[in-house]
Formats: sequence, structure tokens, C-alpha cells
Amino acid sequence: MIAMQYSIGLPADYDMDIIRRRITEKGPLLDGFPGLGFKAYLYADRSDAVLPSRDNLYAPFYVWRDTAGMNAFLCGDGFAALSAAFGRPAVRVWSVWRDDAAANLRSAVCASRDLAMLPADVDLKDAQTQAVARACEDIAEGALAAVHAYDPQTWTSVSFRLWDRPRPELARPDRQLYHVGHVSLP
Repeated sequence: MIAMQYSIGLPADYDMDIIRRRITEKGPLLDGFPGLGFKAYLYADRSDAVLPSRDNLYAPFYVWRDTAGMNAFLCGDGFAALSAAFGRPAVRVWSVWRDDAAANLRSAVCASRDLAMLPADVDLKDAQTQAVARACEDIAEGALAAVHAYDPQTWTSVSFRLWDRPRPELARPDRQLYHVGHVSLP
């Protein structure tokens, strides 16, 4: 499995209703896409007091079952249209260590994402075991999805969670919180 995300930074005075409308119109188009585990259509609004963000962002997060599905999306019309509207974004890709997802992912309204460096001296097996344990803890605490993945080129990891309610208490300087506008499923 492969986790993937691109993040489009938007101006401070950007009308985020444009992004919300885009998600409403285009979100269902990826429902049933071959090879997709799920896609969470995410945005952060710097004027939102409930889920604070330093920046306005449009930043979908994907879990792919295989590279064929990911490549079909990236080489397809939808990503071409996004690139035409906003410029082609850099796409981050991680190999998935753990992917737990509940059946009711479409009820997600909030997401959290943590990025971290994996130090050169860390035991990768231990890091994987700890990541899996944290994912299980978050599922037990109500997360609808818990994905933990890593990039062996940059030795970074990502912890991604979907929640069924806003979670402002999760805010930290090193964590990005998002609103979920839509979740596409296979």
C-alpha cells in the first residue's frame, strides 16, 4: 500500500469557499476509482478558530492499494485539471506500515497529520512497532482511520488520522489539522 499527499498553499486572503465548492463538485468523481484505498479531500482555513492552521491549504490524502491505481490517477484527467488550475504540485509518497480504516470513513470531518524525521540511529523495526501501537491506540480512541507510513529516500514518516468530529485539542505546532470535505472509497 502507498500513502500519497500533495499540498497546495493558497494566499492568506483566498476565498476558501472556492475549495469547499471544488470538493463538493469533484469529490464524488473519484468514488470507485480502481486501486484506491481511500481519498480524503482535505483543506485548512487559516480564519477557522475551530481547527487552527497557519496557512490556507488544499491537501488531499490518499491511500492506494497499488502503484497502478496511483499512476492511473496521476496520469489522468483529474490530476491534469488540478495541475491546470493550481500548477502541478509536488507529490509526497510513503510506503505504508499500517493502515486501519473503519467502514464509516465517510463520516470523517477532521484529519490530523504528523510528519517526522526517522533519525539515522533509529531501529526501523522498533519504529514500525511503535507506529503500529500508536495507530491501534488512536483507533481505540475513536479514529476512523489510522495510517502510518515512511519514505525510505528522505527517512521521514507520516501519521495520518481521520476523526468523526472536530478535534481542536489535537493542535500542536508540529501537527497539521484539516477539515474533511469528502471521502472517496473504492
